[in-house]
Amino acid sequence: MKIVILGAGQVGATLAERLSFEQNDITLVDANKRRFKQLPDLDVRTVSGHASSPSTLREAGVDDAELVIAVTNSDEVNLVACQISRALFRTPNLIARVRNSEYLDPEFEAKVFQPDEAWVNTKGAKVARLWVQERISPETEVTNYIERLIGQPGALQVSDFAGGRAQMACVNAISPGPLVGHRLKDLTQHLPNIDTRVAAIYRQDRPIIPEGDTLIQNGDEVFFIADRKHIRSVMAELMETDKPYRRIMIAGGGNIGARLASRLEAKYRVQLIERDANRTRELSEQLNKTIVNIGDASSRKLLDECGISDTDVFCAVTNSDEANIMASMLAKKMGARKVMTLINNPAYVDLVQGGLIDVAVSPEQATIGSILRHVRRGEIQQAFSLRRGAAEALELVARGDARSSKVIGRSIQKIKLPEGATIGAIVRGDEVLMGHHHIEIQPEDHVIVFLAEKNPKKLQEIERMFQPGAEYLL
Repeated sequence: MKIVILGAGQVGATLAERLSFEQNDITLVDANKRRFKQLPDLDVRTVSGHASSPSTLREAGVDDAELVIAVTNSDEVNLVACQISRALFRTPNLIARVRNSEYLDPEFEAKVFQPDEAWVNTKGAKVARLWVQERISPETEVTNYIERLIGQPGALQVSDFAGGRAQMACVNAISPGPLVGHRLKDLTQHLPNIDTRVAAIYRQDRPIIPEGDTLIQNGDEVFFIADRKHIRSVMAELMETDKPYRRIMIAGGGNIGARLASRLEAKYRVQLIERDANRTRELSEQLNKTIVNIGDASSRKLLDECGISDTDVFCAVTNSDEANIMASMLAKKMGARKVMTLINNPAYVDLVQGGLIDVAVSPEQATIGSILRHVRRGEIQQAFSLRRGAAEALELVARGDARSSKVIGRSIQKIKLPEGATIGAIVRGDEVLMGHHHIEIQPEDHVIVFLAEKNPKKLQEIERMFQPGAEYLL
C-alpha cells in the first residue's frame, strides 16, 4: 500500500518504521529536516515541507497514495491536509490525529465531518464539509486504556474484542497465585466452569508458545483470553489478585485528567490534583463528584493531606514525563497500592515500569495501535499493539463459505497458521468460544489471533488466509 505520513514526530516516525517493516511504500513529510536525521535506517522516502501545502502534498505523491495519515502537532494542519488531499488529489482514505476535544464533539462532527457529501446547505448557504474518515484522539485512547486497567485490578494490559464481549488481559504470574509452579492444563481443574485460553507466555522477554504441559513460573508475563465476565476469575489463578479499587487519585487536570475523572467519578471516589488555580476552578464546575485539589502532586504534604496512603490507584497524567515519574514514585513510597504513569518519551517506559511504577502508559503506543486498526487490510477488524510493539493481537472476520475460504468449515487444528501465531478465541454472535483444536470456524465468526512476534510476512500470511476467494465476490 502507498501511504503518506504527515509529521515525523514520535508517532509519525514509529508509524513509518512499523508500516515500512510491513513492506508498504511509505513517504514521510515534515517541515523540520532535522527530524529526518534522527530517524533509524528506514526504507522510506522523505519530503521536507509544510504538511498542508498542496505543492508539498503533490511532491510527496499524494495524487496516487491509497492512504494519508496526518499526525503533525497541529490539529488544524492535520484536518486541512486531509481536506486538500481529498479535494485536489482524491485520496480515498484519510486519518487525522486530533487532540482538541471540541473537534470530537458529536454535534460538531455531524455538522462538519461528513465523508459522503462535499457540501451541505446551512440556512441557505453552502458550507464545505471536511473529508476525514477517521479521527484519532490520543487523549481518548489513553483515557480508555487507563479506564480498562482500573476496571481489571492487577492487569498490565487489557484489550477488548467483538464489542467487549471477549477480553485479552496480560498479568504477571506472581506467587502465591494458585497456578504458579503448575502446568497450564491444571487450569481446567481449578476453573471447571470457566473456559479460557492462554495465548502466549513471555519469560525474560522471550515468547513461549503455550502447551498443556507448559509450567507457569513466577514472574511470567501471561496473555490470556476469556469472556469478559470471567477475566477476574482467571486472573485470581495466576496471581494474588488486587481487591476492587475504590479510591482513585489523578495528578493533572488537562484533557486526559479531566476526562478520566468524569468517566470514573460515578463508580469510584475520585480526587484530582491540579497546580493551576484557574484550571482548578474550571474543573470544580465541570466535574460532579470529584474532589479537586490545587497544588503540586509531588508535594509530600499535599499527598498526605489528600490521603495517599488509602489510595488504591494513583494516576499521573500531567504534560511532563519527569513530573509524572517523580509524583508516581513518591505516591508509591507513601502507600498508594498501584501507580499508573503517563510517559511520552518511549525511552523512559522500559526504564521505569516494573519498579516503583506499576504501569507505564504510552500515548504513542495507544495512538499507533488505534491507527493500525484502520490501516490493516482484508478482514481485520481490530489490531492491538502489545508489549510496546513486540507482539500483536488481531480480530478477523471469517467471510465467505467453505468453498471460497481457507478457514471456514475447518477445525482450528487443521488451520496452518504461521509459527508463533495462535487462535485464542472465537466470538460467534453473543457466544465466546475458546480456541480449542476441535472448534470449526463458521461464516461471520470473529476470530482472535495472537502473533507473538513482530513479523510482517506472518501478518500478511494471516491476512491472506482470511480473505475469501474471488468466487465469493461474484
